[in-house]
Amino acid sequence: MEPEDLLRAVVDGCGKLGIPYFVTGSTATIAYGEPRFTNDIDVVISLNSDQAVAFCKEFNSPEYYLSESAVLSAIKLCSQFNLIHPGSGLKVDFMVAADSPFNRSRMSRAREIPVLENKSVRFASPEDAILMKLKYFQEGQSDKHIRDIRSVLKIQGDRIDYAYLNEWASQLAVTTEWKFVMEGMKE
Repeated sequence: MEPEDLLRAVVDGCGKLGIPYFVTGSTATIAYGEPRFTNDIDVVISLNSDQAVAFCKEFNSPEYYLSESAVLSAIKLCSQFNLIHPGSGLKVDFMVAADSPFNRSRMSRAREIPVLENKSVRFASPEDAILMKLKYFQEGQSDKHIRDIRSVLKIQGDRIDYAYLNEWASQLAVTTEWKFVMEGMKE
């Protein structure tokens, strides 16, 4: 199985069950910026406990590993769970979206991008992908997040909504990180 096949399975499963989702993380920044290697696919999902069993049935073994108890726990705690394809070692990190103004904004701003043959995939907007990368950088100080952000800013150019970025950077308390990114863009 290739990453595209796993992404298609996720998109098809969510579509079949009517589960709102969008791809985020490095996969999203690669779609908007410059390519680089990534180990997994990050997906934000609006999943409730009534949908959990049907969702798990979409990805049953032996082709996939998905723990129903981990899914239910992630729904309860608005945290994450993993879907693994053991044959290839590929993984999807699903993050159950908490009901918050930022998550509602991200879900409404997601964009369909035709990255798969005959199929569009919902991706976080470039601005929302940047904001989450700022949060990840704040938490772990990994330079890869800064490189990803600068790549998106460079490639997307004037298509970026800086007013939205500035507003949410303030609300998410990542203004210091945002200023650091912008200072580096001047070099």
